[in-house]
Amino acid sequence: MKQALAEAKIAYEKKEVPVGAVVVIQQKVIARAHNLTEQLHDVTAHAEMQAITSAANFLNGKYLKGCTLYVTMEPCVMCAGALYWSQLERIVFGAADPHRGFRSAEVALHPKTAYTEGVFGAESSSLIQQFFAEKRK
Repeated sequence: MKQALAEAKIAYEKKEVPVGAVVVIQQKVIARAHNLTEQLHDVTAHAEMQAITSAANFLNGKYLKGCTLYVTMEPCVMCAGALYWSQLERIVFGAADPHRGFRSAEVALHPKTAYTEGVFGAESSSLIQQFFAEKRK
């Protein structure tokens, strides 16, 4: 999760919403990403989407069975849908997103996907809150 936070800080420096993600299989990081929606002018360029694509390329296949995604913020509905199709084994996220997160929309993950919330949640939330506080100035 520390590496996902490092990715979020890179996004922050790029003036992107500071969300970072890494994909791990067998204790090895195979993908790392952060939000790129502003840089790419692409609303789908969320950290999770970038990480899914990178991990699938690394594995040379579309499924991420046996992989864990560490992400600093609860995935949105779009990302949860992509994570569903990737058949990811586990998601670990930091900050909850009560407004746009997959749980508030009651979106189901793949039946074989487990999730853990709140890991480095305070740090993740703090970074996001700081980002939006600066944007409001």
